[in-house]
Amino acid sequence: ASSFKPDQARVPSALPLPAPPLTKFNIGLCQLSVTADKKRNISHAKNAIEQAASKGAKLVLLPEIWNSPYSNDSFPVYAEDIDAGGEASPSTAMLSEVSKRLKITIIGGSIPERFGDRLYNTCCVFGSDGELKAKHRKIHLFDIDIPGKITFMESKTLTAGETPTIVDTDVGRIGIGICYDIRFQELAMIYAARGAHLLCYPGAFNMTTGPLHWELLQRARATDNQLYVATCSPARDSGAGYTAWGHSTLVGPFGEVLATTEHEEDIIIAEIDYSILEQRRTSLPLNKQRRGDLYQLVDVQR
Repeated sequence: ASSFKPDQARVPSALPLPAPPLTKFNIGLCQLSVTADKKRNISHAKNAIEQAASKGAKLVLLPEIWNSPYSNDSFPVYAEDIDAGGEASPSTAMLSEVSKRLKITIIGGSIPERFGDRLYNTCCVFGSDGELKAKHRKIHLFDIDIPGKITFMESKTLTAGETPTIVDTDVGRIGIGICYDIRFQELAMIYAARGAHLLCYPGAFNMTTGPLHWELLQRARATDNQLYVATCSPARDSGAGYTAWGHSTLVGPFGEVLATTEHEEDIIIAEIDYSILEQRRTSLPLNKQRRGDLYQLVDVQR
């Protein structure tokens, strides 16, 4: 076993799991209905965040593309200049105001972002002080073609992000992905190697891949990396051009589904207990059993 070299299975070596500011807290998953009315969507999301906070949530997660219909035609119309803020980005201005007022951390789902002549699918993380702590641009664009089922090409309008996003918050170290990002286990492994307690994936899986893969992928990412995974989808609208599967979920570090909803609009409040992470990693010591003599995950940017 001494020849296995588990510390060399991740290059650079994995960081130790940091002590989180909170061991236990409640997360709120806000599965929202989305319409073509942007002002309504922003107001609706604000109300949902306030409801989640009133029920004890210290961390609130919103869906992918919650301020706009999910379509290539809509992305340029609804896009905001996040860096400019204020009137140029009413969606993030709302998130900043609410997070500061309620003293909570918000993983702001995602919205279309305009940056120069490019568009991104972007998730903003706001701390309990109302400050923008991180901005994740969707790394893996949703370009698929399943004959007779679904065809969608995000790359027709969106540009892929180029940076994995991990952020220290009042509720622990969180790795961020958006929807299709969850399919790529390498990204989750990088986040785990950087000491993440929790992975958050706002997402809008469809009616073809949702029933097959949505829960499967969440449980796989949690099990592989022995951490929590939280997802949040828009509510299902069968009359929309793109129909979301729904089923926002919290998964524990043993791959167990701790809380989930169906497809309609809903707010889930569930407990996260980080003390379980060390229990699971002690009982099933994957980090000590990796075969660094045979394979390596290389975190290029670290």
